[in-house]
Amino acid sequence: MEIVTESAPLAPPPGGSAVTIGAYDGVHLGHRALLAELRTRAGAEGLATVVVTFDRHPAAVVRPESAPLLLCDLDQRLELLASAGVDRTVVVRFDEERANETAEEFVTRELVDGLDARLVVVGEDFHFGHGRKGNVALLTEMGSVAGFAVDGVALASADDVAGDASPPVSSTRVRTLVAAGDVEGAAVLLGRPHQVRAPVVTGDRRGGAELGFPTANLAVPPEICLPAPGIYAGWYERPDGSRYRTAISVGRRPTFYGADGALLVEAYLLDFSGDLYGEAARLSFVHRLRDELAFPSVDALVAQMGRDVDRTRTLLAAP
Repeated sequence: MEIVTESAPLAPPPGGSAVTIGAYDGVHLGHRALLAELRTRAGAEGLATVVVTFDRHPAAVVRPESAPLLLCDLDQRLELLASAGVDRTVVVRFDEERANETAEEFVTRELVDGLDARLVVVGEDFHFGHGRKGNVALLTEMGSVAGFAVDGVALASADDVAGDASPPVSSTRVRTLVAAGDVEGAAVLLGRPHQVRAPVVTGDRRGGAELGFPTANLAVPPEICLPAPGIYAGWYERPDGSRYRTAISVGRRPTFYGADGALLVEAYLLDFSGDLYGEAARLSFVHRLRDELAFPSVDALVAQMGRDVDRTRTLLAAP
């Protein structure tokens, strides 16, 4: 997949393009269904497929006080879009100037002049431009003059992707599941476990020295959506691609710090010994094991951690 930023003028693909636009946070199964429709239509017409997305969620600029936490960072989003078979992704810098751009200006600059769009495929409820005044109707009107067709597709529902009668799959719905700790439900809609990426940093070194379970502490960026506090089973992936079954704690360590501890993400890698400090970790949440608890003693905590590790080993055992 070709990745294009706005540091240089856009060069339209030869023969024109089939374009979709959006934040694409999480690149969940609803997104993938729309991208599949884009690829099918583009293939029939001999067009390159292009996703126009943004370097940050537009809400972070337009309404920062209520901007959603993100399901993935930009690098992961680009990887997921590439895995969906997109030919090109254009990353638009979204700032105050862009937030004040009219929908008509966006269409002319990005779709017509920048990409020679012949087809635009978006969700039927898609809105864009200043004041969210752009929609499928406006795209259709402008396309009739500029020479591109518009397909406003119904959003895929969980009934389509998961076999139950539910509302459309959306990033908001996935965030709600993750924030509630329902990582299994989120994985159904994502088509993969929810993953966070972060560097490993130095903690208070209590895990190995005092508890016998040395953990990697991940400095997850504050804009990334974390599961609810609790204990999880998942996978830790190292930069070299090796993966380890992992017992994960998201919480404040109430046994030591009460309710006032800093929120930490700690990962205990099963069957691993070595130095992880400073490396870029990828941590995937597969199963929720239990709530975070305050234990009456360190011994009681250590005993429970042992049971958590055993259960992690069992749940993530190879079939």
